[in-house]
Amino acid sequence: MRPGAHAAAHPASGERAQPLAGLQALLRRARRLGLLAALIAVWWYVSERVLDRSTRALLPPPQAVLRAAWDLTRSGELWHHLHDSLKRELVAFLWACTAIPLGIAMGSWKAVEEQVDPVIEMLRPVPPLAWIPLSILWFGIGDTQNEFIIFLGCFFPILVNTVSGVKGVETNLVRAARCLGANVWQILWRVVLRAALPQIVTGVRVGLGVGWMALVAAELVGANSGLGFLINDSRTILRTDYVIVGMATIGVVGFAIDRAIRIVVRRLMPWSQALAR
Repeated sequence: MRPGAHAAAHPASGERAQPLAGLQALLRRARRLGLLAALIAVWWYVSERVLDRSTRALLPPPQAVLRAAWDLTRSGELWHHLHDSLKRELVAFLWACTAIPLGIAMGSWKAVEEQVDPVIEMLRPVPPLAWIPLSILWFGIGDTQNEFIIFLGCFFPILVNTVSGVKGVETNLVRAARCLGANVWQILWRVVLRAALPQIVTGVRVGLGVGWMALVAAELVGANSGLGFLINDSRTILRTDYVIVGMATIGVVGFAIDRAIRIVVRRLMPWSQALAR
């Protein structure tokens, strides 16, 4: 065998290994969807084989839901409702981010915590949905009322996690900063905030999830657009396929929001492996 013949065979074997590795990665990803595929199969079986024609409208088969999703997407109605829901979520979330400076203050100064904590602990157990009747009386039916409900859903998880993160900062880090001549604001910005950031991000993730659920509940009774409105309006005309499309959109968008936060965390805070998963 002439020199280099064996070496020349390596690129070919490497080229064969690349598709194989790609196939293995695809199979690993497909395994993660096993439970979802099983649930869809059970759904199809119940709708097509268990229910009769008179009751099938209560649980349409997956193919009927896909047709309904295509109709809503092609007409633009689904995009319109999704846009309105996302806009309300974003506005309310930006207001709810005021919980971050408040949580830093509560975690850093005992006097602030003593004044604010009793009020927070009385309001926090009240579910956002319990505020819906009062919010309708205050703001009427529209964006402001929905944003208020979402704000309540987002605010408290962010606040509680921020306070917990600030209190969990190692005192040695603060003492070291003071010894190096840092003032109060430098300590808060460069030490406390950065050390508590993983916990704050956790609060943001939880808050966005709770706010997204509260948004849909608020739109069910106090909106003239949005995914919650789509679900409720479809219920009145017995379009359960539209109802399921709205529910599926809520789930997919909620999943996408959480994944987006994870990607941002992975890039901005690579040291926080717990949040990057």
